Amino acid sequence: MGEFSTNTALLFSVVIMFLTVYFSYRGFKDKVFFEKYLFRVDNILVSKDYKRLLTSGLLHGNWFHLIFNMYAFFSFSEALESQMGSGQYLMIYFFSLVGGSLFALYIHRNHGDYSAIGASGAICGLIFASVALFPGISIGLILIPAQIPGWLFALIFVAISIYGIKSNAGNIGHDAHLGGALAGMLVAIAMNPEIIFYNYIPILCLLTPTIIFLYFILAMPEILLINTSFSSRNSYMSKDEEYNLKKFNKQKDIDRILDKINEKGLDSLTSREKELLDEF
Repeated sequence: MGEFSTNTALLFSVVIMFLTVYFSYRGFKDKVFFEKYLFRVDNILVSKDYKRLLTSGLLHGNWFHLIFNMYAFFSFSEALESQMGSGQYLMIYFFSLVGGSLFALYIHRNHGDYSAIGASGAICGLIFASVALFPGISIGLILIPAQIPGWLFALIFVAISIYGIKSNAGNIGHDAHLGGALAGMLVAIAMNPEIIFYNYIPILCLLTPTIIFLYFILAMPEILLINTSFSSRNSYMSKDEEYNLKKFNKQKDIDRILDKINEKGLDSLTSREKELLDEF
């Protein structure tokens, strides 16, 4: 691992934290700014606004969300950047952020209005990179005084993420977390392949269930109740799909009303049709 001077060791950690706080604060105050940079499937896939894969990691929903993530960020970034050097550290953070966004984009590619924000995917990448790079690392949890082995924390994290993706429960981006964590660990291994030989047990414990889960998503998504263009429809419908179905039906009503106006004029509309048009 590279060694850098104290003056430059935390360069990118400070820059990333500054940008995240700045973007988040702007987003708190300016709804237009927030909407411009958040992760939203249609804006990325349809409008080709790929910058959102990165900029969404700079936005947060509120002060608690921001402070919690920045605390976790600095807890791991300091050791990583000091030991690895700014170049390798930045690559881990960047690929973790993009990897988490891409995995979320794949999972939700049929849910056009799905949106997400937060640096959690990148931070999960830093955590998993730390587990891979530093044998014997222990991780403490907020409000819990005891610490647990890093590999055990990461294994529990993988299990919770898999369950969260499968059940589509809560308002947590489990997909981005898992994608970012996997990307962070793989990048750390690619840049420091020697760690496989002295830390292979934790690495295998974490990669094995994650890779098996990814295989099921790609090969048999219907088993996990994840609807993709490659799977048949079934009775299960996620919250995102219910929303999109309602939106689709409402758009059909609006199109019908506009056609009616074009053919017969505005006065031909019923009171209910006028209400729908006003809502639109």
